[in-house]
Amino acid sequence: MNQPRMNVESFNLDHRTVAAPYVRLADRKVLPAGDVIQKYDVRFTQPNVGHLEMPTVHSLEHLFAEHSRNHSDRVLDFSPMGCQTGFYLMVQGEWAYDDVLDLVQQTLEDVLEATEVPAANEVQCGWGANHTLTGAQEAARTFLAERAGWATVTA
Repeated sequence: MNQPRMNVESFNLDHRTVAAPYVRLADRKVLPAGDVIQKYDVRFTQPNVGHLEMPTVHSLEHLFAEHSRNHSDRVLDFSPMGCQTGFYLMVQGEWAYDDVLDLVQQTLEDVLEATEVPAANEVQCGWGANHTLTGAQEAARTFLAERAGWATVTA
């Protein structure tokens, strides 16, 4: 199917050709002052085939956002995709791909060791009751089990 070129990078990705789970560089921006931002597509489930339940997405977002910053002060954001198949990891500066994979692995290993979801309460979160530590840990475990294939984006 031939689609018009879109402004959003992921809208130009043929989601039928990817093979999740994977981690891919989705975008690289050089800001006016010369700073570089890299955005990674951290895809947990196969698009249009599977998805993560919202409490799992929400908890992974909290856990990854909190724990990734223990490994790097250059993590800018870890945002869920609306399709519930993965996340966007944004980092400051030029990162070697293997360093990004190591950050993702280390952080997801932290998720497996967590005893609670950080900030999962009504004071610190807009929907504090919408969390599942066990769901986040199961998704992390499944993703980590496929570590050897994270660099393969298409089948």
